[in-house]
Amino acid sequence: MANERKTLDKVRNIGIMAHIDAWKTTCTERVLYYTWKKHKIWEVHDWAAEMDWMEQEKERWITITSAATTCFWWDHHINIIDTPGHVDFTVEVERSLRVLDWAVTLLDGSQWVEPQTETVWRQADKYWVPRIIFVNKMDKLWADFYMSVESIKSRITDKWVVIQLPVWQADEFSAIIDILKMKMYSFEGEKWEKEIENEIPENMLAKVNEYREILIDKVSMFDDELAEKFLWWEEISIELIKRAIRNWTINNELYPILCWSALGNKWVQLVLDAVIDYLPTPLDRWTMKWLDPDDETKILERKPDDNEAVSAIAFKIMTDPFVWILTFVRVYSGVIKSWDALLNPITGQRERVWRLLLMHANKREEIESVHAGHICAFLWLKDTRTWNTLCDMKKPIILEKMEFPEPVISMAVEPRSKADQERMWIALSKLAYEDPSFKYYSDEESGQTIIAGMGELHLDIIADRLKREHKVAVDTGKPQVAYREAITVNSEWEWVFKRQTWGRWQFGHVLLRLEKLEDKNYEFEPQIKWWSIPNEFIPAIDKWAKETMAQWVLAWYPVINIKVIPYDWSYHDVDSSEIAFKIATYRAFKDAFMKANPVILEPIMDVEVVTPEDYVWTVMGDLSGRRGMIQWQDKRWNATVIDAKVPLSEMFGYATDLRSNTQWRANYTMQFASYEKVPENVSKKIIEERSGKVKKMDEE
Repeated sequence: MANERKTLDKVRNIGIMAHIDAWKTTCTERVLYYTWKKHKIWEVHDWAAEMDWMEQEKERWITITSAATTCFWWDHHINIIDTPGHVDFTVEVERSLRVLDWAVTLLDGSQWVEPQTETVWRQADKYWVPRIIFVNKMDKLWADFYMSVESIKSRITDKWVVIQLPVWQADEFSAIIDILKMKMYSFEGEKWEKEIENEIPENMLAKVNEYREILIDKVSMFDDELAEKFLWWEEISIELIKRAIRNWTINNELYPILCWSALGNKWVQLVLDAVIDYLPTPLDRWTMKWLDPDDETKILERKPDDNEAVSAIAFKIMTDPFVWILTFVRVYSGVIKSWDALLNPITGQRERVWRLLLMHANKREEIESVHAGHICAFLWLKDTRTWNTLCDMKKPIILEKMEFPEPVISMAVEPRSKADQERMWIALSKLAYEDPSFKYYSDEESGQTIIAGMGELHLDIIADRLKREHKVAVDTGKPQVAYREAITVNSEWEWVFKRQTWGRWQFGHVLLRLEKLEDKNYEFEPQIKWWSIPNEFIPAIDKWAKETMAQWVLAWYPVINIKVIPYDWSYHDVDSSEIAFKIATYRAFKDAFMKANPVILEPIMDVEVVTPEDYVWTVMGDLSGRRGMIQWQDKRWNATVIDAKVPLSEMFGYATDLRSNTQWRANYTMQFASYEKVPENVSKKIIEERSGKVKKMDEE
């Protein structure tokens, strides 16, 4: 029976990732239909897709939050996570990839590999996630499978291997050829459910043989038995080729390429077969780095086995108006049952597992237990945050920390009434609890509440959710860029704090050196003999250096990429105190910072515009006017692709301007690239504006 528990060799945990509008959700909806999970295909464009369940997703036809579901195919249990494609929600992709065993990369068959596809591919590389590539939309106008393969080679990997070829393309797409079986397949029936096998057409044999030789040549590099048969022109069995492809796909040495049409309901069954044939089980994927909570330099081991002690990861949290908090958990070892008590080694708190839920988007089915290798949702965990470990009370273990990106854009939100103000803070805390890339705080200068995120759309969704889900009436301000400050040269400064307060003297003496960092935001490295100052004052210096960075120096923006080195100090046995060293650190840091030729940094975005050739110069002129630097341009069929680096501050309202300038015929994508120095004239203007605001507040 499909609902019986499967052994781990029959379990697949997959994520579907791609650029926006590659039809990931459409793909998931087809998989659910053909695996008999549902009896009707619901469409994204009809606002009816089950995986896009949020109102904001239905209205915008995009995926905003990762949605999990489960289905069965040929006696295999498949857990699926459908991830967003928009760059503003890339953290949803990253935390999903961290717990999945492998991923499906979808490509639009009428486009080259698009920017967000490159981003999620790099994320999958980061976590060593095996992948299979599906070239989708093969029945779309301008679809070209061979162009897609070329773009895969040039943009993301040279480890590709084609295992399917299309018979015709675009509106003539009618069948596919399985290169391993050397057969052509088409489907008939109301929903293309009946498989038809035929011989390969004569006019396709040369190309099929060409790609089959490439396939055998690549996989034989990793398999001695296959290589020997290949060299001696012996017959090679399909099972041997499949074994080699699977082994090296699991090891990230090969990425199989298939083709299909999700919207056209064509060849979904063959795609599901490939999932079972080539991709890893939880037994094959054991790359997690487990640590000892008492000594994080010590590596521990937990096998994916029901008989092992429990170890699991909370990778996603969703607040629900009806059941309060749902925590999505991947179980790596052991069995968790309802009412079990688990340890959260991050907080040191015990968590009671009240109820276990098997999720299908926002629908849920209660279950009694969850086993190693599976994903489910826990109800009402009170102290567990995203990326916390849950484990056996008597055998603690912890997973290495996951880093989340810092926000690049902010916006003020104002409640319309006192009642709204009280509800707003509760709602913001829930939203931040869900989303590690979303921050909120009260601006000490203006008294406003500031929300910060990964892009305009991200903040727009947050504001909309405040109004709809949490019934908080708010007004929003203009988005603001998250500028940063940094030093350009190393410097040092000395400060002595000596003052009498309430009849008692306070004394603190610190000499600080500030150095530039390239790949870290902050580092603290005391370089003084341990006996020259009591140990309790060293944490005070570290703490106040970090607080000074956050409180801003040059133009009241946070400081990044800096190393703080206290290299000398002195203290008084009676008069020295923690507060005295804090003040001395604060003044020494600020003065050393101003001596180090500080600059303001701004977020720079990678912008890719696809436009008809008629508007190339208009688009390039507009980007240049926004302080953009054109990196390259290229022809893509009947369009031109322009790649540029543009400051985020200049990109507000760009979507409207681009449509106007090109009569709605161009589109663009944008993602964060780096922080770079602001030009002198812009920096001067920013400092003047920020200084004016502070001066005005002081006067008030």
